[in-house]
Amino acid sequence: MTKPSFSHLLQIFPCPNLHVTADFYGKLGFRATPYLDSTEPHICLYRDNIELILTQSALHRIFPNRLQYGYGYDAYFITEKQAAMLQELVDMGIPIVRPLMVTDYGNKEFVFEDIDGRWIAVGNKMT
Repeated sequence: MTKPSFSHLLQIFPCPNLHVTADFYGKLGFRATPYLDSTEPHICLYRDNIELILTQSALHRIFPNRLQYGYGYDAYFITEKQAAMLQELVDMGIPIVRPLMVTDYGNKEFVFEDIDGRWIAVGNKMT
């Protein structure tokens, strides 16, 4: 008998404006599927193996982890092609808040800021 295991994770982002946030991620190549008539309206975003769920926040502003808790990213997108992904985002004019570097915990990553002020790390463990 095999032990049960987890296979995936999706990230939920509360948003002050679902459509503005969905448009931002659409420019990054995410495909949007809206579920605005459901009991809990939301928009699912898909790119490669990433799924984000945007929900409508009761607040007019998002408080990213680094502001609420003093540090921390709001999501971590994993890729082995960090430099190419960085260039793609730079070419789109996306704000890069931390350059591509190797962290003290052994990840090669960079960080961008989304339309709502979230810091999204993009990287992977060094092998």
